[in-house]
Amino acid sequence: MNPQQSDAILDRMMALHPKIIDLTLDRVWRLLEALDHPERKLPPVIHIAGTNGKGSTQAMIRAGLEGAGKRVHAYTSPHLARFHERITLAGELISETDLTAVLDECYAANNGEAITYFEITTVAAILAFSLVRADYCLLEVGLGGRLDATNVIDNPAATVITPVSLDHQQFLGDTLAEIASEKAGIIKRGVLCVVGPQDEVALDVIEDRAARVQAPLQVFGQHWHATKERERLVFQDETGLLDLPLPALIGDHQVQNAGAALAVLRHLGMDDVACEAAMEQAVWPARMQRLKTGPLSAAAGNAELWLDGGHNPAAGAALSSILRELPKRPTFLICGMLNTKDVSGYMTPLRDVAVGLFAVSIPGETATLSASDTAAAAKKVGIEAEAATDVESAIESIVSKTPDARILICGSLYLAGSVLRENG
Repeated sequence: MNPQQSDAILDRMMALHPKIIDLTLDRVWRLLEALDHPERKLPPVIHIAGTNGKGSTQAMIRAGLEGAGKRVHAYTSPHLARFHERITLAGELISETDLTAVLDECYAANNGEAITYFEITTVAAILAFSLVRADYCLLEVGLGGRLDATNVIDNPAATVITPVSLDHQQFLGDTLAEIASEKAGIIKRGVLCVVGPQDEVALDVIEDRAARVQAPLQVFGQHWHATKERERLVFQDETGLLDLPLPALIGDHQVQNAGAALAVLRHLGMDDVACEAAMEQAVWPARMQRLKTGPLSAAAGNAELWLDGGHNPAAGAALSSILRELPKRPTFLICGMLNTKDVSGYMTPLRDVAVGLFAVSIPGETATLSASDTAAAAKKVGIEAEAATDVESAIESIVSKTPDARILICGSLYLAGSVLRENG
């Protein structure tokens, strides 16, 4: 089987609709019907929406379920290095053979009708999940929730809404309440929704939606609590207390994400073994990931090299908190961002923890902010900055002057994916 075959099909799919993002479910329902409704043949689904922490929360739920011996499907987006990363079948990344087969079937069933790339590839994932036995299926929302292509499950086992903040305003609305309303669109009648820490405005919207569809809520600070105490995670809900290791994923914000995952696992009847596995075995690339091997790591020499794909103000604040907790080292950022993001909002929390910033353009991305514009934005918020040709040259510039630096490559999941491919 030609390993590039799925890439060719994906390229053809890009031409099926002129818009990259066009929020509606009509095209998805049409294709699912043409495929004899694979969404009705899935194992129990956990559906996860939110602005920050969706992927981390999913990773911890998955680790917990797998620690309990369960077979788990998982869907996430975007991918970092290869499209196959979006679809995990019963614990393993989808094979090239299986991916090509479901893409071909969806392309044929679509019969040339207009449909977005995300919609048809999400349907392909659902089709793949319907063909392989598993105990649970984890679906991460791509954008928003109410009109997201994943929002086609009538009766999931549970829904999750991680912290909601301003992002993707051009698609979801200009206010926190409007964005929260889109996220809350995944709440289903009578189905438990686990809610992570929220601004009061967002929580009001979520609670209103839940009340209208009579969905029970498990809300952070009301029904469950997760705190860091003496380098342990203490979780408490209405059924009791858990004393667990801290999450393997770095950062205090991961404590609340872990709490949401634990609330879901307890709702599903998982035991303490599963809860410990959720903390100790979760892996989520490009979320404060330490790079220790590969050509970029070699170029860094004795410097620490880290990678993070967060890209909004809340992510910038979380990174700032993490960097403050790490042992002191002169910290430099290598930053590339999309021109659709709140660049100053992301960078402002980082100005007090970064010695300097090297700006890069994101390879292959038409929506990249130029390196010079990214550097200008950093200077505007008070970070010493300059443009660099690429990530490797930025690393070399940093270590030539500060060999013991801490280097964080950050600003975009698309940049993170480029780095992971380059660092191979």
